Amino acid sequence: MTDRALKFGPLGPDTAHVCVDMQRLFGEETQWHTRDLAGILKNTARIVAHAPARTVFTRFRTPNTADEAPGQWRNYYQRWDKVLASHLPEEMFGVMPDLAGFVPPAMEIDKTTYNAFESPAFQQALDRLKPRALIFSGVETDVCVLSTLLAAVDRGYRSIVVRDAVASGNAVGHRAALEMVIVRYEMQIEIADTADILAEWQPDATR
Repeated sequence: MTDRALKFGPLGPDTAHVCVDMQRLFGEETQWHTRDLAGILKNTARIVAHAPARTVFTRFRTPNTADEAPGQWRNYYQRWDKVLASHLPEEMFGVMPDLAGFVPPAMEIDKTTYNAFESPAFQQALDRLKPRALIFSGVETDVCVLSTLLAAVDRGYRSIVVRDAVASGNAVGHRAALEMVIVRYEMQIEIADTADILAEWQPDATR
């Protein structure tokens, strides 16, 4: 045990925040409604407000029809047909209203898979920010957050999950991701609460 919330020390101003899929698509009454998203919205906004220009919002985009999706994604969208882009107004793919005011300077990057790194624009955004560490918030803990988090580990980023700013539509999956899966990566991934992370995140002196 250490006295610090983060085992690898404080976070420098070159840290970036990846806010995963905090969209109306998940926050409102859709087929993908994530009930617990509302409970993490305040903490997510606190993290974004700490360094808006170093925040990247990912937005999950669905195809217009299931037939447009590749491979097994076609079966997936046949199951989740109500969230196809042709069935939803465009604004449902935007970030939650409480977060939208941070854009710009925060960036928005669209993706079509769980792992944001599959979108070249996401990696390009990180290349511009040149972060040594990535803070992860958003939904869903056991799906898009986890998939992007593990890809960040593979790329060598120091990675921090905000325990009280991630949520899932599946409570069992949420707990398993935090308590059984992520803890297996103890040398690459840290887990801490919002207050502790903000206390450890040194501000950019040039702001």
